Amino acid sequence: MSDPGSLGRTSDWSGVRAAVAGFGVSGYAAADNLTFLGAQVTALDESDAGDRAERGALLESLGATVRLGEGSTARLPDEVDVLVTSPGWHPSAPLLAQAAQRGVPVWGEVELAWRLRDPASPAPWLAVTGTNGKTTTVQMLEAMLRAGGLRTVAAGNVGLPIVEAVMDPDPYDVLAVELSSFQLHYTSSMSAESAAVLNLAEDHLDWYDDMRAYAADKGRIYERAQRACVYNVLDPETERLVREADVVEGARAIGFTLGTPAVGMLGVVDDVLCDRAFIAERQTSAVELCTVGELSSPAPHHVQNALAAAALARSHGVAPEAVREALRTFTPDGHRIATVATIDGVSYVDDSKATNPHAAKASLQAYDPVVWVAGGLAKGARFDDLVRQVRDRLRAVVLIGRDADVVREALQRHAPEVPVVDVPAGETPVMEGVVAAARRLAEPGDTVLLAPGCASMDQFASYAARGDAFADAVRSVSRGER
Repeated sequence: MSDPGSLGRTSDWSGVRAAVAGFGVSGYAAADNLTFLGAQVTALDESDAGDRAERGALLESLGATVRLGEGSTARLPDEVDVLVTSPGWHPSAPLLAQAAQRGVPVWGEVELAWRLRDPASPAPWLAVTGTNGKTTTVQMLEAMLRAGGLRTVAAGNVGLPIVEAVMDPDPYDVLAVELSSFQLHYTSSMSAESAAVLNLAEDHLDWYDDMRAYAADKGRIYERAQRACVYNVLDPETERLVREADVVEGARAIGFTLGTPAVGMLGVVDDVLCDRAFIAERQTSAVELCTVGELSSPAPHHVQNALAAAALARSHGVAPEAVREALRTFTPDGHRIATVATIDGVSYVDDSKATNPHAAKASLQAYDPVVWVAGGLAKGARFDDLVRQVRDRLRAVVLIGRDADVVREALQRHAPEVPVVDVPAGETPVMEGVVAAARRLAEPGDTVLLAPGCASMDQFASYAARGDAFADAVRSVSRGER
């Protein structure tokens, strides 16, 4: 076969022996499309849960080899030209470590997708990463592109698997791409038209050795950027990543800020979101995009997401009117700063998607005073900085989950005067206990805020299931059932 480094959409894949690590959504998409192209595919996954077995049988009928179940990923097949890994597989995993030892190239699904773009109609990528806000920003961006009359889709870490997007027989005009640090870790040739890093904070330190390594993977999104590198003025680390990136000549650094924008930035003036980057008269004026009041939430992090999405859309030529139309009608997915009910003058807000301290801080800073519902799986994160910054907003804290002690210890160090109540797992559904405790602690005018700062899998199937349980418990009280 030819050098794997030269493989692309129009290559002859018939002699390529490709292994795929992981058979979830992205792994299946990679294996399926590689099989379609004619490669000799072996897909491996330790799990045969869900519909993996059914999908595996389908691929095997098309000529692929599928190995599922315990022990399937212990050994890399003897003859492999390239290994495609699903996001989240650590380089120390046996398959990946063996590939490195044997000099087998390791691609992520994103790298594969970039190589499989149709050279006759290669839809440009507008790419977003960051510790928090990625999905909302990409969905806003998708709405802006659609409002501008473009055929687009949200893809990557949200929506459609990116391989499926680039292989669609009806080409897209442009793609709104969400990328996690895990996905970016295994990219080497991607060249986004424009890219944004929304923010950087401690996360996934159970996967990375330190914050520097985590930030470095986030920064890969800027490499080879063609038109605009969008960064957060309030987060100097994102600007540092732009400065360190090797971009295409002519690519611009575009900041977004909650304050008055300087030339080359987007920002807010008298509650008006405005663009002072993508207009000819940017030295002396700015163009209005929408008002804060027209957004679905005035929360600062939501405004930042809107500005970042607008910067990417405007870099692609989307008109201000289309940006405004999209932002005025945009509604975030569930479990993102969603008010469930107001009971006896107390608001109950579900932000279960706040799965790390940085996201929890953004949510907490939007409300005051707060009865904070926190805890779950901390994933190696610390809460000291968060508690120091929000302690004056805290009426009380209700703790849940396996790593509740991590949050409690930070509270004891930095906010010892704040009442703390534990709701241990037991016979009573956890969220019923949470809402009962919060009702005792809250006063009229307060917000009971589920912004756990932790992952959910110790007690719930997902952050959505956790949010649903909280909302159900609140609604039961609202209906007078408890």
